[in-house]
Amino acid sequence: MDRSEKAIFTNMCMVYDDNGNVLVQNRKDKEWGGITFPGGHVEKKESFTDSVIREVYEETGLKIKNPVLCGVKQWQEEEDVRYVVLCYKTGHFEGELRSSEEGEVYWVKRSELMAQPLASGMELMFQLFLKDKVNEHYLYEDEGEWKQVLK
Repeated sequence: MDRSEKAIFTNMCMVYDDNGNVLVQNRKDKEWGGITFPGGHVEKKESFTDSVIREVYEETGLKIKNPVLCGVKQWQEEEDVRYVVLCYKTGHFEGELRSSEEGEVYWVKRSELMAQPLASGMELMFQLFLKDKVNEHYLYEDEGEWKQVLK
């Protein structure tokens, strides 16, 4: 029995400072717009860590260091394709903040994060970044309805 499947790997990173702020991105994407953390796709032959460093730089102008893997979100995109989001966080960065064509980026108080106009599903996904005892956000379809589990 073949246990292999195709997978799409992406990443997202919560960048935070010493003043209780987190860097957010207000995505312009019509299909998935709203407040998220910066991130994007892992390129072929690129390491996961290198991809999150590159994506954060492209979308924010900040060069992050020492991103720590803090969780995974996954779901079946199609029967044979798994979509995986590797979640990272770091407080180590340098550079000048700038927005990109992906969306406006700005700092917001961590305590005010949930009051932002969030992208679909982000209220649960933020728990991967904010809580130490949650490490997986799994979406699955059951009888035509999408369900979510935090583990």
